[in-house]
Amino acid sequence: MPTPTRPPFAPLANPVRAYAWGSGTAIPALTRTPPTGEPQAELWMGAHPSAPSLRDDGAGPRPLDRLIAEDPEGELGPDAVKRFGPQLPFLFKVLAAERALSLQVHPSRAQAEAGFAAEEARGIPLDAPQRTFRDRGHKPELICALGDFEALCGFRPVSDTAGLLDALAVPLLTPWATALRHRPAEEVLPAMLRHVLEDVRPGPAELAAVAGALRRVAADGGPYAAACAAYARAARDYPGDPGLVAALLLNHVRLRAGQALALGAGVPHAYLHGLGVELMANSDNVLRCGLTAKHIDVDGLLAVTSFRTGEPRVLTASPAGPCVAPPDGPGAVDAAGEGIEEVFPSPAEEFRLSRLRPAAAPARVDLAAPQILLCTAGRARLRSATGHTLDLLPGGSAYLRPSGEPVTLDGAGAELFRATTG
Repeated sequence: MPTPTRPPFAPLANPVRAYAWGSGTAIPALTRTPPTGEPQAELWMGAHPSAPSLRDDGAGPRPLDRLIAEDPEGELGPDAVKRFGPQLPFLFKVLAAERALSLQVHPSRAQAEAGFAAEEARGIPLDAPQRTFRDRGHKPELICALGDFEALCGFRPVSDTAGLLDALAVPLLTPWATALRHRPAEEVLPAMLRHVLEDVRPGPAELAAVAGALRRVAADGGPYAAACAAYARAARDYPGDPGLVAALLLNHVRLRAGQALALGAGVPHAYLHGLGVELMANSDNVLRCGLTAKHIDVDGLLAVTSFRTGEPRVLTASPAGPCVAPPDGPGAVDAAGEGIEEVFPSPAEEFRLSRLRPAAAPARVDLAAPQILLCTAGRARLRSATGHTLDLLPGGSAYLRPSGEPVTLDGAGAELFRATTG
């Protein structure tokens, strides 16, 4: 009796991370599951060893990281194994923030390798609270909004920051506004961070005065009103946290559905509120600078942070370039060539994020690299040349291994996000 052909795709069951800042309703609404009463902050899709997805090929669910470890080239393809080793190089998420995440910065690859080696030499356990570098990797990431989304990203232009500090008019901040007008930003900004995070650490009364000023400026309207409203919410959610002052230095960004931000090494950022899909390199290296109870390594933070100032670039997707190979099967069209696939620009080699909007005719899905498909609207269907099918509803996802077998996608009106290697 012949062995049944294994399809090149299979559904994923994905773990939910219940971090305190998460929304209790946004992910359940997307996945059409009942709320648990707990915050559901992140839905993880991938093979991260701390919380891998489960994939079911028909013989029961198994952790994706174990399946990859057993057959790296079969699950990832020879090219991906050669480039990234025997592991999926990205982690795909749905992120649902009800309140601000910690302010954070990620190191470059060289910084991560040096920091990891130094902490290993000092004998700091990998799970120690004061451990900063938990692996040797960098962590570029990209966030795409699924609705209205707020974030902080990069240091604001100096004149705007000085103007904001003047508008707040509190003794803790006024000297820094003067310093920013008369000294280089790359000198003042790190000094200000060290001052509030380590040297002085402003007390409850000083931070309460900042919070009160934020509420006043937000209520008065004007150019800083929206940003101050966001900072005031962070002050309410993290009372007494000196990282509030660090937050004031960063651009306040509001994204609409389909808009994205790319976060490279050294860029301070925090997500404040909203639902989005996030794609990142598979690393745990984070240096925090506030809005958190976790360890803050001030020296490490200042060493990896970029103190360049300016407004962040808000990204939108552009049509993918046409595939070289012709479409497979009668009536099929190529997803890229027909413009149903739009790609978000990112320099990261570990990942590529695109959005798929199937048209009336089936579209071929390129299986040259490992990938995860996530449905966010409508109903989509994958079909293999051997007759296997998989329906994806909102919140549903599938892992597609590299294969020479043609696969088509249809579902007019559906929306999917595709995570694959760069």
